Amino acid sequence: MDIHADENHNGKAEGMKNCILESSHPEHESDLLPTKNVPISVLKQNGLLQTFVTGGLEQKQEEVCEAVLQAEEEWEAVEILQSGLPGENTTGTLDDLVGPAPLISFNEALQYFQTADLSECRKNIQPTVRRTGLSAISHFLFGPPRLHRVLQEERDLALTIAQCALDTSQKVHMRVLQTVYKKLTGSRFDCPRFGAHWEHLGFQGLDPATDLRATGLLGLMHTLYLVMDTRTLPLAREIFKLSQHETQNFPFCVMSINITRIVIQALREECLSKECNRRQQVIAVLNDFYVATFLHLYHIWKTQKKTISDSGFVLKEVEMFAKRNPKQLLRRLETHLNQHPNGMVWTVDGWPQHPSPSSGARSPSLNTNGRNIKQLDFTGVCDLQVDLEGEDRLV
Repeated sequence: MDIHADENHNGKAEGMKNCILESSHPEHESDLLPTKNVPISVLKQNGLLQTFVTGGLEQKQEEVCEAVLQAEEEWEAVEILQSGLPGENTTGTLDDLVGPAPLISFNEALQYFQTADLSECRKNIQPTVRRTGLSAISHFLFGPPRLHRVLQEERDLALTIAQCALDTSQKVHMRVLQTVYKKLTGSRFDCPRFGAHWEHLGFQGLDPATDLRATGLLGLMHTLYLVMDTRTLPLAREIFKLSQHETQNFPFCVMSINITRIVIQALREECLSKECNRRQQVIAVLNDFYVATFLHLYHIWKTQKKTISDSGFVLKEVEMFAKRNPKQLLRRLETHLNQHPNGMVWTVDGWPQHPSPSSGARSPSLNTNGRNIKQLDFTGVCDLQVDLEGEDRLV
């Protein structure tokens, strides 16, 4: 029976009343079945649930109304559940996604920046450090080679991303942020845009955008690369684990942002131009240099048992070493990834199997071809004396 077919009734309420009255007779019992099979959403949309509830009918009608009331309550419960999904505005996550935001790969996020309009951010970049006088002459004669012209656009893109602020209205920005959170914590669900959970990841406040002002979205992109690459994810988790240590703890994400700051400075000072020219890539070199520098800092922090009070000194030394020895850092990273494809090798007491920093001993290792190669030494970096200006602190 079609509840919309009878156009002679004066309204939906009267029409529905007649339908229910007729259904009390056996010959009309089969006619009521199509009405029962109408989805609750259709009934509610057409105002028929309201009609079922308000009709003043007999006992048979009251039984129907009770069933409809129950169905209406179930529908309302569905709406309440939907309003609590991470896609709602009040949670601070994506507005128009139902359920958790899907993970995003580094390449997908990079493609977004390659096609987005970043003209306003591009205006603020300084591709190279400005030198004058003797410094400019010395750099021209004895400094590193200039970046090939064909690579300058890619360099400028990286520096432009570093000028982009975290924007809640941009889905890709939020997906990058949520992906970093999920990969580090193991959560399958999105988290609110603001809250103390970001402090657990190593941001300094309830809003990650505050810390990202130093390096823009490039700082977040580097962390995304670290956690999404299958070769570096074990290292990311080991560093994150160390950041939660009882005495050696440090803010993971803030430390990561500081590493990105070192990468940006090395790029602008043309310390990476030779490697970029050799590989004919810029962003890929920046990613590897970021991971290599973070690995270098991690090794120093763990083996020399540094604490947060040492952070300013350690960061200064890591920056100096990284700028002077980019090729060496990149070789160390490759050696580490070849030796530990599934992460660090742990001893019984929980410390990695590395030589003591005081002994300067080196252990043999194997490359992918099975031949002995020289183990690169991480020790001695923090023995250098550097005059620090101001308070030792993280950016």
